[in-house]
Amino acid sequence: MGEREEFFDYINNGYKTKGDYIELGAAMLGEETITDAIIKIPLKTLNRHGLISGATGTGKTKTLQVLAENLSEKGIPVLLMDIKGDLSGLAKASSGHSKIDERHAKIGFPFEAKSFPIEVLSISEQAGTKMRATVSEFGPVLLSRILDLTETQAGILAIIFKYCDDHKFPLLDIKDFKKMLQYITQEGKEEIQNEYGRISTASTGAILRKIIEIEQQGGDLFFGEKSFEVEDLTRIDEHGRGIISVLRLTDIQDKPKLFSTFMLQLLAEVYETFPEQGDAGSPELVIFIDEAHLVFEEASKALLNQIESIVKLIRSKGIGLYFVTQNPKDVPEDILAQLGLKVQHALRAFTAKDRKAIKLAAENYPSSAYYDTKEVLTQLGIGEAFVSVLNEKGIPTPLARTMLRAPMSRMDILTNVELNSVIQNSRLIHKYNQELDRESAYEMLNSKIEKINLAEEKAIKEAIEKKEKEKLEREKAKRTATKTSSSASARMNPLVKVLTSATFIRAVFGILKKVIK
Repeated sequence: MGEREEFFDYINNGYKTKGDYIELGAAMLGEETITDAIIKIPLKTLNRHGLISGATGTGKTKTLQVLAENLSEKGIPVLLMDIKGDLSGLAKASSGHSKIDERHAKIGFPFEAKSFPIEVLSISEQAGTKMRATVSEFGPVLLSRILDLTETQAGILAIIFKYCDDHKFPLLDIKDFKKMLQYITQEGKEEIQNEYGRISTASTGAILRKIIEIEQQGGDLFFGEKSFEVEDLTRIDEHGRGIISVLRLTDIQDKPKLFSTFMLQLLAEVYETFPEQGDAGSPELVIFIDEAHLVFEEASKALLNQIESIVKLIRSKGIGLYFVTQNPKDVPEDILAQLGLKVQHALRAFTAKDRKAIKLAAENYPSSAYYDTKEVLTQLGIGEAFVSVLNEKGIPTPLARTMLRAPMSRMDILTNVELNSVIQNSRLIHKYNQELDRESAYEMLNSKIEKINLAEEKAIKEAIEKKEKEKLEREKAKRTATKTSSSASARMNPLVKVLTSATFIRAVFGILKKVIK
């Protein structure tokens, strides 16, 4: 048996699966594609998370598109983070191309152009179904980690949430939260101190600055109602295909704080909402996080620990997380270790730093007798990648240089007219795009402060009136006393008047002096 035949058996035995699967492409030996040596991903292990990495222009986005299409066909809903704005084409069938036909002839199965059901979502001013969350839904622990608060500041945050719970003040948006911070340090300072203890104004000021940072990145649009229900990410269309939710994030690249805030809240909400599923036959939902470095680059240690915990636990809910980035080192090692599927496109070696990064990337993959992984990583063509998946037993499959299949949908964006049509035909847009601003902590606290101010004004007015009344009473009493004295003097006996007069007294003293002499 020759090397080619041995390799064919090696790949087909390594990627053998009894259950349902996705066909990603065909294995390559050197520059030759081995027709029918198909790289298969078992649906059963798609909740074990994954990584798609490679230099710019090597085909990461098209790999993501291929996976999303095939998941949808298998009835598995998908959520895509579309940061570069080039995934809306999923809604239209590919126009085809001779190079696509040539590629698929090498792989060993025909190409079929198809469109897929998509839902366009947004967390910013971009058009689409709005995804929002209330401040209350974050809770004090998660919000403290997102804001990277100290222990003292986190304690104050817990007090704010406790006070709002106790007094039925809904914390819905950022203005509610900012108003609450103002209240506990000003009008409600004494009340809070009596109930929960003294609160440092320096700490509340630090919390406010961090809230303003998120607000300036667009958090005022994300925090609020109506809250997005994550169950709406798991819809199936009338043909049994999973809905592909495309979250438009082209204006978010310079707002990493908002992006990481949104992502962590979404993952936490999914984890809290979805029931335990274990290792079922297929995932409930698969989430692709493009430009994943935006989640991690400004994350605090506490936030990274939170993300790591969610990544470890969320697979039991039937959720698969797939990080898409330029280099595996963009993903923290503890999270990288949790990723079962790895698709590595070409890396470029322009500098010594690049060569070191390639060497480290090669160490993330199983060794192979057929490839010098470090060398081949720089030689992969566009639409080629090293692939390693988990088989149905959870064991890594052999490393395979793979010629990837082409997307069945359009490899370009929708026109504005096409995009608007998709958005207007959405079944969710009328549910979530209503502007709601019901009475919440902001209005309730303003009402309470107004009552406090009116009570204070009334108390001051009553105190002034009391003083005026007391002053009038004193003046009246004084006038009465003076009048009484004058009247008594006027009624005095004439003889008494004479006896008390100064002249009479001087006369008496004169007589007494003479007698004494």
